[in-house]
Amino acid sequence: MNKNNNFNLKTNGLVVENVYRNSSPAFLYEMALKERTSTLSSKIASTGALIAYSGCKTGRSPNDKRIVEEETSKDNIWWGKVNIPLAEEAYEANLEIALNFLNSREHLFVIDGFAGWSPKQRIKCRVISPRPYHALFMRNMLIRPTAEELENFGEPEWIIYNAGQCPAITHVPGITSPVSVDLNIKKKEFVILGTEYAGCMKKGIFTVLNYLLPLNNILSMHCSANAGKNGDEDTALFFGLSGTGKTTLSADSNRQLIGDDEHGWDDEGIFNFEGGCYAKTVKLSQEQEPEIWNAIRFGSVLENVVYDSESHEVDYNDISITENTRVAYPIEYISNAKIPCIGKHPKNIIFLTCDAYGVFPPISKLNPAQAMYHFISGYTAKVAGTEVGITEPEATFSACFGAAFLVWHPIKYAELLKEKMQKHNVNVWLINTGWFGGSYGVGKRFPIKYTRAIVNAALSGELNSVEYQNDEIFGFQVPKTCPNVPTELMIPENAWADKKAYKQTAQKLTKSFIQNFEKYKDQSSAEVIAAQPKVQSN
Repeated sequence: MNKNNNFNLKTNGLVVENVYRNSSPAFLYEMALKERTSTLSSKIASTGALIAYSGCKTGRSPNDKRIVEEETSKDNIWWGKVNIPLAEEAYEANLEIALNFLNSREHLFVIDGFAGWSPKQRIKCRVISPRPYHALFMRNMLIRPTAEELENFGEPEWIIYNAGQCPAITHVPGITSPVSVDLNIKKKEFVILGTEYAGCMKKGIFTVLNYLLPLNNILSMHCSANAGKNGDEDTALFFGLSGTGKTTLSADSNRQLIGDDEHGWDDEGIFNFEGGCYAKTVKLSQEQEPEIWNAIRFGSVLENVVYDSESHEVDYNDISITENTRVAYPIEYISNAKIPCIGKHPKNIIFLTCDAYGVFPPISKLNPAQAMYHFISGYTAKVAGTEVGITEPEATFSACFGAAFLVWHPIKYAELLKEKMQKHNVNVWLINTGWFGGSYGVGKRFPIKYTRAIVNAALSGELNSVEYQNDEIFGFQVPKTCPNVPTELMIPENAWADKKAYKQTAQKLTKSFIQNFEKYKDQSSAEVIAAQPKVQSN
């Protein structure tokens, strides 16, 4: 549907006459190719995907995210570096700036859709932007209404005003840069200023659900999910920070993909929040990730990539614009997607970590207290060369494997996880996709074929009958053997030539865990605190 003369936004404070609601991808392509902005112009890739550019901001701006401090929600918010408060008056000033900018545009694009595949939990969302690229992006990422649902959509529950081409004003109290991304829970609104990076809209909706669902005892999760092809009785969840293999390992041709990034867990099971996927494309190859490769076609949005000016073939190894090159596509572009994107209660939960220290086993089984501890910790490691100043592995922690999007205190989500995994008797595994035989620079990274074999063994139940060994530092149970994996890789210390160096490195990582968890101890149970790794006397 293109221009809708019977549809107006006056009730939203907008008076623009040319409003295009839930337009077709073809129309949005046409408008994107005509668009004149300060950023690079849109093009069409050789595969048929739309190439778009987000300007100087090629990633999220977490330091510029604000949540309005108001009476209906302020006592529930985990205030601090993640959730910075903004006064209601300042929000209204930013909203006025956004509305004035949007009203100055020749035309606006509106996308109405749902967030949440569960009919009981979904919310109605509206995105308003002057950029067709943003409209196509959110057409892919929200769950697309049927013609009948769109006809009866009515007023949305939540609105995103995307005026990202217009900078914020630092004279507004609480605004510290030209970027401001503001959530107002009481008004059910989201305002974006100063950034055209499309991921801000996607994560804005995720942040909303991270607040709403726990109110009803529903766990919101930053994870991927899949299920067996012969039914969804063996649903599995994959938690992990960037670079740990969450998207790659969940996209298994032998299983059905429920979703790659955001899910809820209610009394009926697992449900995806999104209607699409937003995958990294840096170093993408058809051989390594065929499902994502084949999804990059007409209707998909390629973001900030470099392409050949004649053939329009994209060079996924070229990161001259950004390392954070991305593609957004409808989930049905994945051949083995499970539609509708829902699954039964999971039988297995997998925490993924890329341990560049080389001291974590390739797989460990966690008890409930350990699961809560490692969920709250959200550990992975950066390796030398990834950022300026990093010359050796550096521990990184992100609560619940997604601290940037949490609204409640991490303990709230951890308690919900504990309640649900105990009620449904879920196995929890910690899988290291990082290094063995030494830290980064000395050891080697686990080959993906071994990690896939380990995941398959955990999900199939093959690890239920093998012998386990207790890890004396971290306390979890480590299988001594795994089908199709060399035995010498299963116990980390055995793979190190220098045993003394192994113990020293393990102790260094242990101290990082303990130091990081200090900020959560005051709200954690004694059982969870006791699950932290032990500092050895020698």
